[in-house]
Amino acid sequence: MFLLALLIIVLDQVIKYYISSSMFVGQSIPIVPQIFHLTYILNPGAAFGILENQQWLFILIAIALIVVVIYFYKRIKCLAKLFQVGIALLFGGAIGNMIDRIFIGKVVDYMDFRIWPVFNLADVAIVLGCVIVAFYLLFCTERGDKA
Repeated sequence: MFLLALLIIVLDQVIKYYISSSMFVGQSIPIVPQIFHLTYILNPGAAFGILENQQWLFILIAIALIVVVIYFYKRIKCLAKLFQVGIALLFGGAIGNMIDRIFIGKVVDYMDFRIWPVFNLADVAIVLGCVIVAFYLLFCTERGDKA
């Protein structure tokens, strides 16, 4: 579980470092014109820019998630692999964005599909983690299945 979280954190930070050191804020490079661009922005909020400039709130939420995952680790590792993957994705994504908030004060975003707000790998991990955990809780726990 922690290896997947660590992989997300490392990849997220390496990509963000590359973007922030090779592009200027606001620069957009078309990869697939009109469909996908690398666009370097600094996001002061959460997904879609909500709760702008509430860095301490996001840092506290990430720390709370870290504490909960560590506290319940023995229980989590006994649960289904699917649930563990979801938690690892959430954990890695939350830490990846928390690192930005602590050291930059904003989150580096770069994935730009032109019809959606710009986001990053940590955001993808958080959303996927939430979907997997929700799926597991809704469809796997009542029947006692281990997905």
